[in-house]
Amino acid sequence: MRKVVAALFVAASLAAAAPATVPAHAPIQATAAKTCSSGWKHAVINGSHKCLRRGQFCAQSADRQYHRYGFHCHKQDYRGNYHLT
Repeated sequence: MRKVVAALFVAASLAAAAPATVPAHAPIQATAAKTCSSGWKHAVINGSHKCLRRGQFCAQSADRQYHRYGFHCHKQDYRGNYHLT
C-alpha cells in the first residue's frame, strides 16, 4: 500500500511540475533589452548585457568582444587595471 501511495505522490508531483503548454495562436511578446543612457553604448560581453563608455573598466580577456562595439581594452593604468578606449 505504501508503494502505491508513494507512486501516486511521485506521479502527481511530476504532473504539477510539467511546464504548461502555450497555444500556437498565442502572440510572442518581445522583451526590451537593457537600455543605456545617452552617451553609453549597449553591448553583450561574455553573455551579459553591459552599457559601455570610454574610460570604464574592462576585461582584457574579452577584448575581441569590445572591438565589435568600437571599443578597445588595451589601456592599462598604473595599478594594472584595464580601461576602455
